[in-house]
Amino acid sequence: MPSGVEHGRTGVAMTYTHDTHDGPVALRKEGLPGWLDPVVRAAETVEPLQLSRFLPPENGSGRQSAVLILFGEGERGPELLLMERSGSLRSHAGQPSFPGGALDPEDGDPKTEGPLRAALREAEEETGLDPAGVQLFGVLPALYIPVSGFVVTPVLGWWRKPSPVGVVDPNETARVFTVPVADLTDPVNRATAVHPSGHRGPAFLVESALVWGFTAGVIDRLLHYAGWERPWDREKQVPLDWRS
Repeated sequence: MPSGVEHGRTGVAMTYTHDTHDGPVALRKEGLPGWLDPVVRAAETVEPLQLSRFLPPENGSGRQSAVLILFGEGERGPELLLMERSGSLRSHAGQPSFPGGALDPEDGDPKTEGPLRAALREAEEETGLDPAGVQLFGVLPALYIPVSGFVVTPVLGWWRKPSPVGVVDPNETARVFTVPVADLTDPVNRATAVHPSGHRGPAFLVESALVWGFTAGVIDRLLHYAGWERPWDREKQVPLDWRS
């Protein structure tokens, strides 16, 4: 991980609140560990097309959803929380992903607090995460997943008070795991995934999993714009199964 980053941020963005078991949680930036500073800056400055060429349809179609990109501090330093979807699901079966899902009406306005509430709610439902221990600090531009028709807002969080996580519903989730950021930046673990359709995209071979698709694309761009990316062999290819 990069070193020499100034610790502690004083900027506060009291934009939305999310009611958890222990009261409201604000979208705020104070008290974050210094190593998250580059991620905060990236979230504040990145443009939609810098993240993906697949942007939400201009006609407003697409099912609104959100994912939680949760950074924690593990035994090997900074890490990300991921889950592996059940192989029996109709959409993105067996794929590692961020916790998340579609917005419910009670989550609120998709353009304001809705994605924050949905990201925390879905993370709790899928992994058992206690949302009271999560500090939300940023939101990335909404992106589009053409194959499923989802408009996805990535919500950034800091696992301020870690809680036990695991599979809540085996019909939806195969496993829940964390990945050290150091493994994600290690060139040995990086490759280009090649789909039978011809689509190519970044991939990560970590924790006995192949992370690809939307999740890998967002991780790839975050590492890049945070300045954490290390040179890797883009000619190294991993073919995807035809069922993917």
